[in-house]
Amino acid sequence: MIHPTPPLRFGVNYVPRDGWFYSWLSPRWDEVRRDFATLAELGMDHVRLFPFWPVLQPNRTLVREEALADVRTMAVLAGEAGLDVAVDVVQGHMSSYDFLPAWLTSWHSRNMFTDPEVVAAQAELTRRLHGALEDLPQYIALTLGNEVNQFSGDPHPSPMRATSQQAEEWITTLLDAVPADDERLRLHAEYDAIWYLDGHPFEPAHASRLGDLTAIHSWIFNGTAQRYGGMSSQSLRHGEYLTELSGAFAADAGRQVWLQEIGAPLNVLEEADAAAFCTQAVQHAADSTSLWGVTWWCSHDVSPALADFPPLEYSLGLIDADGAVKPIGRAFAEVAQELRARTALPTPRREAVVIDVGEDEAPLRRIDAAPGGTVFETWNDLAAQGRRPAVVTSLTASDPSALAARGIETLHRVGETTSGGYSAVSDSEALGVHA
Repeated sequence: MIHPTPPLRFGVNYVPRDGWFYSWLSPRWDEVRRDFATLAELGMDHVRLFPFWPVLQPNRTLVREEALADVRTMAVLAGEAGLDVAVDVVQGHMSSYDFLPAWLTSWHSRNMFTDPEVVAAQAELTRRLHGALEDLPQYIALTLGNEVNQFSGDPHPSPMRATSQQAEEWITTLLDAVPADDERLRLHAEYDAIWYLDGHPFEPAHASRLGDLTAIHSWIFNGTAQRYGGMSSQSLRHGEYLTELSGAFAADAGRQVWLQEIGAPLNVLEEADAAAFCTQAVQHAADSTSLWGVTWWCSHDVSPALADFPPLEYSLGLIDADGAVKPIGRAFAEVAQELRARTALPTPRREAVVIDVGEDEAPLRRIDAAPGGTVFETWNDLAAQGRRPAVVTSLTASDPSALAARGIETLHRVGETTSGGYSAVSDSEALGVHA
């Protein structure tokens, strides 16, 4: 198990300014160098890269060497700029669009989670992509894909359904394609249905126990901002809350958490508040003792020349489509510098809200943890009082030695949730769409 040490890591999810991710079809390396230079000047220490699945693997038995070479070149350029590199494998889904290879859809429709040949093909792609990068010292992490759990059930319009056991087997098969070592992180990343949506096949224990650390994606358009307000304490603390919630399901009380996506979506925030949201949300998240780092979504705004994205996608960058650093970019750079330099680390949390689980350690009601739920509201009420709560499962709460290992002295038990405010979509103008 890898336990990174301070200082915290701060980076960005890299959205190329030139041609968005379509630029993987024909990369212009001078443009990439320019982008990385700007990010390095902001003080970022890493970028997360997203090569598209159909570009990498256009046929089930064909992984393109040219595409692997392009990913390696981008990683090399990042290293030359002083940036470490995390790479996602299965893209998958990005900014409301699905990018699936033709051999998986329509006439060739197959299930990416359960079809043995398809799973084997993804494992081979994972192995090959890792192999193309493994000698680079700046290559620090490989994530299986970007929120591919959204393909596994509602509200996706064409879900590839899986059971929880099949979801776990998919994760472990792909993780096992990469050798475990102390040089880099192997992980998977889901959108927040894994924590909040009852019946979703990807479960909290998958996120908190499989892989080298836990990845969380914090988006307040999930019902949090709509219910409480974009600059409410609940919205500003959502990343911190997810960090603590994920810890409840970790077998290792010291497991690290990567806030791998967090952004300031202007469908639920005023533009004038975006920089302040960034500063405060990151500061709150950094009050968790388990935080590994923060990777902001995203580096650059989507160009207005590109059509049909949900409106919020054109404004999520730290840098605008003309290459100018925005106020939120300066804010993220400043809070990163502040938190890297801190000398006093967060102290352990001594009280916790209890989430009810069964003998299998799965939540009895994920709605309790979601916006509007009893766990969510109790945690946030305590946090607003400055009381720094953690979250533990009811099984942990019944075990004095487990509580002692986590340093928990006071428990807060809650009732069942009668109605919640969680939404798995990001934009009211684009049904079934999330970032």
